[in-house]
Amino acid sequence: MNPKVGIWIDHEKAVIVTASLEGVTVKTLESEAGPHARYSARSAYPNGDGPQTATGEEKSGRGEKKYENRYNEQLQRYYDKVIRQIGHPLALFIFGPGEAKLQLQERLGHSKVLSEHLVDVDTTDKLTDPQIVAKVKEHYGVDR
Repeated sequence: MNPKVGIWIDHEKAVIVTASLEGVTVKTLESEAGPHARYSARSAYPNGDGPQTATGEEKSGRGEKKYENRYNEQLQRYYDKVIRQIGHPLALFIFGPGEAKLQLQERLGHSKVLSEHLVDVDTTDKLTDPQIVAKVKEHYGVDR
């Protein structure tokens, strides 16, 4: 069985739609990374006021760099989790509202098996699960 797979993805969740001879299945994966928040060294202070002078870590940006590295590692684990769920599809359609679809496509390039598959990418708004399923069916010309 070589299914056709559609993935709607953002940094918070992925909806994976698999269309095969057996029918259509839908699986949702949640990201541990969540939305990308802006780092602020001042956010550790309850009243929003930070120290009047920056500390060594704040001056050098190490705190922000640590945050960015941790966030990017979480995203890579999330993309790997999505990739494990899709198996070896005949075709792959990735769509969503932001950068996540392009980051997933780039991550797919690290897989020798999946980098050779046909991948279509499209930008869409946030969609409901039924809208996502309908878009995948339309993309692949699936009636059921």
